[in-house]
Formats: sequence, C-alpha cells, structure tokens
Amino acid sequence: MSPTFSSLSIYNYRVYFGGALVSNIGTWMGRVAQDWLVLTVLTDHDPVALGVVTGLQFAPMVLLAPWAGMIADRFAKRRILFATQSMLAITSLLTGVLVVTGVVQLWHVYLLAMLQGLATAVDNPARQTFVSEMVPRTSLANAVSLNSASFNAARIIGPGVAGLVIAAVGTGPAFFVNTLSFVAVLVALTQMKSEQLRPAPRTRGKGQIRDGLRYVKGRPDIILIMVLVFVLGTFGMNFQLTTALMATQLFHKGAGEYGLLGSIMAIGSLSAALLSARRPRPRLRILMGALAGFVVSSGAAALAPTYVWFAILLIPVGLSALTVLTSANSMVQLGVDPQMRGRVMALYMAIFMGGTPLGAPLIGWIGAVAGPRWTILVGTVAVALVLVGATIYLVRSESLSIRYQLRDRPHLVVTRDDAAASMSEAALR
Repeated sequence: MSPTFSSLSIYNYRVYFGGALVSNIGTWMGRVAQDWLVLTVLTDHDPVALGVVTGLQFAPMVLLAPWAGMIADRFAKRRILFATQSMLAITSLLTGVLVVTGVVQLWHVYLLAMLQGLATAVDNPARQTFVSEMVPRTSLANAVSLNSASFNAARIIGPGVAGLVIAAVGTGPAFFVNTLSFVAVLVALTQMKSEQLRPAPRTRGKGQIRDGLRYVKGRPDIILIMVLVFVLGTFGMNFQLTTALMATQLFHKGAGEYGLLGSIMAIGSLSAALLSARRPRPRLRILMGALAGFVVSSGAAALAPTYVWFAILLIPVGLSALTVLTSANSMVQLGVDPQMRGRVMALYMAIFMGGTPLGAPLIGWIGAVAGPRWTILVGTVAVALVLVGATIYLVRSESLSIRYQLRDRPHLVVTRDDAAASMSEAALR
C-alpha cells in the first residue's frame, strides 16, 4: 500500500475512517445550511448574528476543556464517542424540524448551537486521542493526516451539495441529511474489533486536572505550538464567517456560489493532508513555513478583485492552514505521555477552536464596520505578528538558527546550536 494510505491497512482504522468520511460530509452540509439560515432567513445578512452562533458553538470547548480531557483519559473513548455523536445527531434533527415547520427563530439556533458546542467539547479530545488506540505509534502521524484528508474531502463535497439542496428545497433537508450521516459513525463504532484496540492507560483519583495543567506548563514546546494555533484559529481561520461575508456582501453571490467556496478551499486543504500523510513525522520547519505561506495567501485573498480570483486564492490558503494544523496536531500527540494525551489534546483543541468565541464576534463586528475584506486582513496581520514573535523566541531561547536554503531544493532549514535546549528533537527536524 502507498505510504500515504498506510493506516488504512489496519481494520479498525479503516472502518472508522469510512464512517467518519460520511459523517463529515453531512457535517459540512449542516454548517453551510446553518450559516445560510442565519444570514438570509433569520437576519438581513447580519455578520454579528453569525458570529454569535459560531461563538456559541465553540465557547464550551474553552469552559469545559479540563473536564473533557479528564473524561477522555478516564473512560473508554469509544463509549464517549457513541454518546457525543448521538447528541450531535439529535441537535441536527431538531434544527431541521424547526426549519421545515416554519417556527425556527434566531434564539432557537443560538440554543442548539450551544448544545452542539457542549457535545463537541467532550467529543473532540476523545476523537483526537482515539486515533492513537487504533494505530501503532509509527502510524500515528499518517492516521492524523488521513483524518484531516477525510475532513477536507468532505469539505469539497458537503458545501457544494448543500448549496444545491438549499437552492432546490431549502435549508431543512440539509439538516436532515446531516442527521442521517451520524449513523455512519455510530455503525462504525459498533463494528470495530475491541481486541485490536490499544487503550491508553486510564487515570484515576483526584487532582487529574491540575496534573494536566502542570504537565503542559512544564513543556515550552507544547506551549509554543498552542500559542501559534491559538492566533491562527482565533483570527485567521474564521472561514465559516469570512467566506460568507465575502460571497454575499462583497461579490453579491447566492447559496450555490457560497457553498462552492468551501469546496474550492478544501482542494488545498485535502492536498495538504495527503502531503502530510506521506511524511514519517512532523517537522517544525514545515509548520513555520506553512504559517508564512498562510500570511501571503490570505493577504492576497483579502485583496482579490473578483469572486473568481478570491476562489482561486482560497486554495493556497487551505493548503497552508491545514499544513499548520496537521503538523501541530501530530507534534503534540507524538510528544506527550500516553496517560496525559486526553488532557493535553483537550487543552490543545480548546486553545485552537475555543478561540473562536473571542474571534468570531470580533471578526463579525469588523465586517459590519470596516467591510468583508478586513475580516481576512485582521487575521493575516495577527498571524504575521505571532510568526515573527515565535521566530525571535526560537532564535533567542532555543538557540536555533533559521534560514532559507536556495541552492538545490529550496526549503526552510532549522538547526539547533545548543543540545541542551528544551525543544524536543523530533519537533525540530
């Protein structure tokens, strides 16, 4: 089997991958339907309302992260996922019923978005760390990248299908399809072979949350990664909001064209995931280079003169952003102790996705005051600043030398002068 898809040779991961792919397609349909419902049915293209909905979905990840990580480390992850995926299916079903019966109001969407956020807060650390129980350590980076490939392949299919469904029969059916797609994950979880799983050691007793926070505090390499993904997630990756505003307000497009933007961006994201799957391990130089690529491509997209150019530039935006995320995710999972993985990944996901409650309303307000282009430019500037700051920190604190090699094959070269520096060897290569 090709190295890109090596994890699919493992039965449990193959079954899980298939169910997750179907569910991800439905999830993207639900996201597009929700955005369209808020922007065009419940409000008159109000970016603040859309920002509030997005924020409510992600706020629980910040508030519940320590407890969600403790749950992931204490209980069987497959049982956790069965419960959370069932809850997400129910919230999608309720949204669809409210829409098709014509009684849906904005506060309904707010409430259901918060319930989805609660379920997702518990689901994320369990789902992220469950991968390490399905595949051996040598295949973990590949499996993480294939999960990203599944997510972004669904992003290519889901928004486009959602746009067609919304244009033909309205938003309600899109929510129903999303509900049915969760059944695929539930079936996959029941079909896995328990004897082939590799459960991480479960933790018991008091003080687990404090232990997790203390562990992260003592790992400057993990803290650096979390800072980078926090800024990227909070200010640079509000695509659900920014593409909607660019499509509807700046380029005056409809549901089909808006849904198409998500699919076009996913071309770059899917390419990044497949390229990451071929790498045996994540590298710091790739992460830093991808952040630089995001700054350039997102800045160009913000200034795009036409809808077509904006759509084309979303491909390198998706490519660079997903390269950062897959590299960071793999670096954290491979670098922590197995019994701490759930708590650390809960904090990681809270830092990355939980920044959205702060960023989404702010970006929505900026869009209302300064226009859609600034919703992207603000993220571009923020990521550029944190990239410069991280580079200075690495050079000074970790005794690193960072340069761009032009001869032979151009690439970013990261070397360490001090062997006693605290950054892990695997992350620096």
